[in-house]
Amino acid sequence: MKAADMKNKKYILPIIVLSQFCCTSLWFAGNGVMNDLIIHYQLSSNALGHLTTAVQFGFILGSLLLAILTIADRYSPSNVFLSCALLGSLFNLGIIWDGNNLASILILRFMTGFFLAGIYPIGMKIAADYYEEGLGKSLGLLVGALVVGTAFPHLTKGITNTIPWKFVLTFISSLAVCGGLLMLLLVPDGPYRKKGSKLMLSSFFKVFKNPLLRSASFGYFGHMWELYAFWAFVPIILQTYSIKHPSAIFNIPLLSFLIVAIGGLACVFSGYLSQKTGTKKTASMALLLSCICCLISPLMFMNESKDLFVAFLLCWGIVVVADSPLFSTLVAQNAKPEIKGTALTIVNCIGFLITIISIQLLNILQNYTNLIYIYTSLAIGPILDY
Repeated sequence: MKAADMKNKKYILPIIVLSQFCCTSLWFAGNGVMNDLIIHYQLSSNALGHLTTAVQFGFILGSLLLAILTIADRYSPSNVFLSCALLGSLFNLGIIWDGNNLASILILRFMTGFFLAGIYPIGMKIAADYYEEGLGKSLGLLVGALVVGTAFPHLTKGITNTIPWKFVLTFISSLAVCGGLLMLLLVPDGPYRKKGSKLMLSSFFKVFKNPLLRSASFGYFGHMWELYAFWAFVPIILQTYSIKHPSAIFNIPLLSFLIVAIGGLACVFSGYLSQKTGTKKTASMALLLSCICCLISPLMFMNESKDLFVAFLLCWGIVVVADSPLFSTLVAQNAKPEIKGTALTIVNCIGFLITIISIQLLNILQNYTNLIYIYTSLAIGPILDY
């Protein structure tokens, strides 16, 4: 069946979304079983920040190479997606080897992140090749899948306390393989894809010459300063509140899933809302609200109501990511068709480099400052964007 005919098939977008969910579950697979890794491999208590950063570093390097070599524009995106899903799954599975230590686990998480660079931005590229009109809505669903996929390891661990952590990692790797196969078998190249005919290293440098694309990119960068640092530290945020208020007892893995995953619904809602209020306006409002959450977080730690604290974190989980698909939409819409995949990839690359800085900043601050105050530093990104 021709790609032009496939664009009218209602199942194309759901398949892309499902594949993205399955494969991006690799992202926080280590975080979902972090306590088990610390005990089993005798890691230090600050291993969370290091392992999360390793994934981000891998993603950055992978994104950089994909962008420089314009892989997503020269080769079938579905083929790239499957290849990266298979390799990412393999490195994620490597964590279950009993001979691992901190160094080897860091390498495995780095390589998992490296191949995630061929999943997340490539999935957006595939969606952009199918949907020119209503792209914000489509990317809202797609980033929503990323959010739920990212949160999924927390859920798996939260409801499977009697199941070994190695099974959790094996299950997530198997899920990613299925996602890659679905993309290859059911999603051919889209009707709006314009193939790059040759290697154009200059494309990497042309991306930011467009002022509209540059503006959208800087909005994305401010958003990324906050997003992954918040996601990575959600379990620590809950633990900190429990220590400060001993009567507050949480199922931390399950609640962490809910706080992160609710952002998936926010992405879908913001995609639909942007069609009425405008993409840029909707993104700016979400960025402002998430900035406010950062600034008032110390007050929330001090309040005695456990329910109010959880409600606050759920609200933060909504607004912290609602703008993500909208900034990606603006990037895709303002990039030239022949370098659209490269533009999405390089913007993601820089965005994830920024996440490393903010995650490590929190890692450092928690050693020198009261934990209830460190999350105000996440407001830096949204403030600078404004």
